[in-house]
Amino acid sequence: MSILSLIIKREFIAKVRNKSFIVMTFLSPLLFVGIAAFIGYLSSLKADVKRIAIHDETGIFAPEFKNTDEFHYLDLSQVDMKILKDSIMAESYEGLLYIPKTDSIQKLKSGIQYLSNDSPSIAFLGNTEEVIAKKITQLNFERAKLDTLAIRQAQAEVDIKVAKASGEASVKGLNEIKIAIGCTFGYLIMMFIIIYGNMVMRSVIEEKTNRIIEIIISSVKPFQLMMGKIIGTSLAGVLQFFIWALLGLGLMFGASAFFGVNATPAAAQMNPEMMHQAQAQLSTAQLYIHELWNLPIATIILSFIVYFVGGYFLYSSFYAAIGAAVDSETDSQQFLLPIIMPLVLGVYIGIFTVINDPHGNVATIFSMVPLTSPIVMLMRIPFGVPWWQIVLSMLILFGTFLGVVWFASKIYRVGILMYGKKPTWKELYKWLKY
Repeated sequence: MSILSLIIKREFIAKVRNKSFIVMTFLSPLLFVGIAAFIGYLSSLKADVKRIAIHDETGIFAPEFKNTDEFHYLDLSQVDMKILKDSIMAESYEGLLYIPKTDSIQKLKSGIQYLSNDSPSIAFLGNTEEVIAKKITQLNFERAKLDTLAIRQAQAEVDIKVAKASGEASVKGLNEIKIAIGCTFGYLIMMFIIIYGNMVMRSVIEEKTNRIIEIIISSVKPFQLMMGKIIGTSLAGVLQFFIWALLGLGLMFGASAFFGVNATPAAAQMNPEMMHQAQAQLSTAQLYIHELWNLPIATIILSFIVYFVGGYFLYSSFYAAIGAAVDSETDSQQFLLPIIMPLVLGVYIGIFTVINDPHGNVATIFSMVPLTSPIVMLMRIPFGVPWWQIVLSMLILFGTFLGVVWFASKIYRVGILMYGKKPTWKELYKWLKY
């Protein structure tokens, strides 16, 4: 067995046998599910009811405001404005909506005020403006002697049905589901690269600090040691993801079986209207499951593995070089920002460009740039990407890795035996020239 294989085996076994690796492999999915459930629970909690006082001198608009779970409107038009303002200052009410009495609609539209100690939300102001505007519009119709009932009956609501060109039914919000899947995989790539890259860096720093490295490199070339650490750690990451993928596919099969049931004993007790609604909801759920299965799941999973390995190799070369150059994690902070920035850039580019135009020039270019392609390309794949673009992106990624690892190995070779000196960018450049 070659020396490189021994190093890879040693790093892989050391990571896999670690108790934290075993615990996090099975605990992380539960943590994600728990966090999602907790966020859903928090979002379902009702906010404190805010009391809004209304001083309507016209006597027309106050009845139009209906109480909600969040806002409770009080018609205090008979109370003096000074008393109401003092109540606002004392925080007896969340705010005061003042509607003055004017001799024209034009003056009324610009004379309404909302008084509050705190700035109101845009949603609240928008809803308030909409209620007042709707009432003013109705008054204008009545003054123009238009038939408001006929106008309301003439208004129409359109529900567009989504279907494919082949005639197969589809669902709304499918693009949002695709971008959510792409963002999830892209974010996992970023987190994996940062987590396992830091593991490589800490491992190098630890061996360097304990002077174990001096013994190791007496029989191993620095390049072999660096590559062994990178490959061994990446294999541990791939194993972890493979376990998560099996768990995820098991959940999808379970969901398909659950929503695939056309009837339940409880359904027999429903009245016809409830039965129709339940069947409609079940049909919609089945469509969503069907669309999810129509996604390029195999391509997504295989691409995730390839891009994880390629992106991890690329960035771990930087992390290993930094670990060899510094004596402690504190000294490494000045070098980590330029490494993390392309990853963060890839996430934001993917979110703001892929969802609007997954096949546009910006998304396509950054899915080819090796520092961002592991994230951006994974966000594009659920929308359907030509195979040649995926292959070209992967070739560029691994080709760049070979070039970067050559430069990183030069820093690694010199820095691994350097002690007691904080390196600078200028110093690293000198090492590259050795």
